[in-house]
Amino acid sequence: MISTFFLQAAGGAGGIMSFLPMILIVVVFYFFMIRPQMKKQKDHKKYIQELDVNSKVVTTAGIHGRIVEVSEATFLIDVGSGVKMRFDKSAISLDASRAANTEVKKD
Repeated sequence: MISTFFLQAAGGAGGIMSFLPMILIVVVFYFFMIRPQMKKQKDHKKYIQELDVNSKVVTTAGIHGRIVEVSEATFLIDVGSGVKMRFDKSAISLDASRAANTEVKKD
């Protein structure tokens, strides 16, 4: 009687143990893939909200310019020689804009 109890308990524990690798994969996937991406999106959104007129930016297409006008969903950017282009706020590259602004500060 006691031996059947231990066999059943061991079988139940084996069921949980068989899911342990899957659980570990999900946890690792969350911490190495999902969480950093969410943090990056949050940083990008914060950066876009902090941009103001005369801020230098770089778009995801690689266009460099200076913000002339800020509206709710777009920026009007002067790209040089009086040429102004309107871009969606999501088209601003966080990493490239930060890099362009640090290069300007070094001069």
